[in-house]
Amino acid sequence: MKIMRKIIQIDEELCNGCGQCVPACEEGAIEIVNGKARLVAEKYCDGLGACLGECPTGALKIVEREAEDFDEEAVHEYLSRKKAEKAQPVVRACPSSKVMNLGPSTCECANRPDFLKEKESLLGHWPIQIRLIPPHAPFLKDGDLLVVADCAAVACPDFHERFVGGKIILMGCPKFDDQQEYVEKFKEIFIKNNISSLSTVIMEVPCCSTMLGILKRALREAGKDHAINYTVVGIKGPILKEGVERH
Repeated sequence: MKIMRKIIQIDEELCNGCGQCVPACEEGAIEIVNGKARLVAEKYCDGLGACLGECPTGALKIVEREAEDFDEEAVHEYLSRKKAEKAQPVVRACPSSKVMNLGPSTCECANRPDFLKEKESLLGHWPIQIRLIPPHAPFLKDGDLLVVADCAAVACPDFHERFVGGKIILMGCPKFDDQQEYVEKFKEIFIKNNISSLSTVIMEVPCCSTMLGILKRALREAGKDHAINYTVVGIKGPILKEGVERH
């Protein structure tokens, strides 16, 4: 049944497809379709406007119009269905998902030729993909977490030396991976592990900024108050901006 009520309105001309509104909407009412934010269904939007503050272009606003009434039960069913569709069994024998500490032994370091010592990897654990890291992985406990938008590792010429040493790397793409899945994964990580610090390295492109929104929402839902140290990398590699945010 349609009634007069408040509901989100999206200006497609202003929307740049960054996706920051998606994790901000806890009801899952917004998705990115063909590079633009879209309202999935009127009944999923509660009209409270939690997504407004996350939009960098002002493409979202709350209007009052005739719309299908908000249905909290339908939202719950919709989110449960999405979660079930995204659930994928982890193949424990697959090398890509096997949890490993990669630090070299003292003997290995002592016997490594001098010409190789300068090229030693600073990566201390495996896996590094956000979707593959189990929230109970031992290397997460008390760790300094660095969440990386995967393009940054290629664009930044000194990425390894500047960022990797001593960090627990969690890498992924907020544009192509499921943002709600990321929120749930980070929420569980924050709850299960007493992390020491939280940082993120993202690209200057709009879709990459979604990573900050994902982390802030996960912190809120986990009841944690960590500061997020962020670095923005330009497409040609320079560091464009550094700062600190809280949720």
